[in-house]
Amino acid sequence: MFRIEKSDNGTSARTGVLSCHHGVVPTPLFMPVGTAGTVKGVLHDDLKGDLSAGMILANTYHLYLRPGIEVLKGAGGLHAFMNWDGPLLTDSGGYQVFSLSSNRKLSPEGALFRSHIDGSRHLFTPELVVDIQRVIGADFIMVFDECTPYPCSRQDAERSMSLTHQWLHRSVARFNSTSPLWEHDQTLLPIVQGSVFPDLRRESARSIVEMDLPGNAIGGLSVGEPAELMYEMVEVVNEILPESKPRYLMGVGRPENILEAIALGVDMFDCVMPTRNARNGTLFTTEGVINIRNRRWASDFSPIDSGIEASVSNSFSRAYLRHLIMSGEITGMQIASMHNLAFYNWLTTTARSKIEEGVFAEWKRDMVLRVSKRL
Repeated sequence: MFRIEKSDNGTSARTGVLSCHHGVVPTPLFMPVGTAGTVKGVLHDDLKGDLSAGMILANTYHLYLRPGIEVLKGAGGLHAFMNWDGPLLTDSGGYQVFSLSSNRKLSPEGALFRSHIDGSRHLFTPELVVDIQRVIGADFIMVFDECTPYPCSRQDAERSMSLTHQWLHRSVARFNSTSPLWEHDQTLLPIVQGSVFPDLRRESARSIVEMDLPGNAIGGLSVGEPAELMYEMVEVVNEILPESKPRYLMGVGRPENILEAIALGVDMFDCVMPTRNARNGTLFTTEGVINIRNRRWASDFSPIDSGIEASVSNSFSRAYLRHLIMSGEITGMQIASMHNLAFYNWLTTTARSKIEEGVFAEWKRDMVLRVSKRL
């Protein structure tokens, strides 16, 4: 499933290959978020082509509510439903339940919540979440967990971690007692929690390692904590998680966050930021961050980002894209989304090549400053 190809001398960064039924993808890897079975504003042909998306992330909570499990079962799973023949990963819905704090109630049994669509009541248990993801049929599926907010008390973090570990054991039991519904294997991944308390993070990581699953995820970060605290927690956890298995940092994040996490030994990332920010006119480029709505770009006829080979980044000028965004044109949001995804792919692909060349640490130091700069 996972093979390390090259390790960096100056950091914990590494390159690898992640394999599943629907394909082989190189790591470090950024997964575009296709919450409801689509990456907003981007067609599959573009994801496969110019944007080189190796894997897409979809969401159990949203797909369960709409279109619903019966529709997905009738379609033959999400791959068939969305006509995507590449790898898929599904988040368990734990983060979405976390975000519904005013509309949900937690217990050892599971999470009782009201739908954000129609207010109907639903109970997510670890077993049901596995069953739903069996129907969805993603190649990589996540255990049901609880994500704590930042800040939270140590008592709340410890209680939440304990609940997550209980749910982990139940998820694994359900996974092992069931079989895939479609003609391919699925891989279950556990999630480390513990908020920003190093000892809790270590305890959670050790509990995860004991389960000996094929890969491991780090959750509960990028929820408002300072970046340096995020990096500290990743470093603490990665000292315990096996080097031989892929490490997935969930919901992260900004380009500089990804670079720092790669240096700490993380292999997989996802975030809504590239497409969500694009629709609001924020572009990530090899020179820094651009708010395309600013007047300074109105007469800038240079390409969106000539530092990226993707055609979408070179075919349109900043002035033209600004015109589309300011006019509220859907095409503008589409171009911006495609560019940002092309940039994120460029970032992880280039990081991979720099690791292979043995110059990652130096390149990363310079690139972190560049990509975090406001233009």
